[in-house]
Amino acid sequence: MSTAIATKPILDVRNLTKSFVLHNIDGRTVTGLHNVSFTVEPGQHLALAGTSGAGKSTLLRAIYRTYAPSSGEVWFRLSDDSVVNLAQISDPEIVALRGRQIGYVSQFLRAQPRRSVLDLVIRAGVSRGMNVADARELGILSLRRLNIGEQLWDVHTSVLSGGEKQRVNIAAGLISPPRLLLLDEPVSALDPENRESAIQLISELTHQGVAVLAVFHDLDAIARLATQIVVMQKGRIINNGPVDQILPLLHPGDVQP
Repeated sequence: MSTAIATKPILDVRNLTKSFVLHNIDGRTVTGLHNVSFTVEPGQHLALAGTSGAGKSTLLRAIYRTYAPSSGEVWFRLSDDSVVNLAQISDPEIVALRGRQIGYVSQFLRAQPRRSVLDLVIRAGVSRGMNVADARELGILSLRRLNIGEQLWDVHTSVLSGGEKQRVNIAAGLISPPRLLLLDEPVSALDPENRESAIQLISELTHQGVAVLAVFHDLDAIARLATQIVVMQKGRIINNGPVDQILPLLHPGDVQP
């Protein structure tokens, strides 16, 4: 009888808490995350579900360190198999990990002014260790798969439509994908055809061993992409398990933006 080899998680979140002080109201403290704990393994796609205000986006930002955690640990396994606590490393250290080993794709494209579409995607690949020629080749392939026509490759990203910006964001986020990819509703502005192209591209991350932590606002995307679902409510995890166990318990209102 064979024995399964345990997989080391790429992300191990332990008792993560994030509080905010509302200085512009009366100085009160509001807690957005309460002792959140879970793991994400290589090739696992963990979907975050929960109604508006559940803490899904706050959790992604705390892991990415857009928000500094108030307490708890966020252990991330590096490519050399060592681990670092993202909750405690310095700002220069977290900046060095972003893009190369940790990626973040939001529903909004934030790019430098006068940066062209293809240049933005190429730079994302180069930041992850690709040479320019390979990044260009793979970037062109990704843009074509996401139905971004060649006539848009040399235009400034600022002139794109909302759906075009979202697809460029996906192309940049998925080129030579990092070990951990955080997705915050990346297909919300897409029409059915382009949404299908994006979902197909995202689905391939599992076979590449990428650990994915994602927020989607529709059950269909979760059903097609997730291997595990974490259900949040008021900053706490209230359920966690394989998609075939958790998905039947969810309703469309449980994945509100």
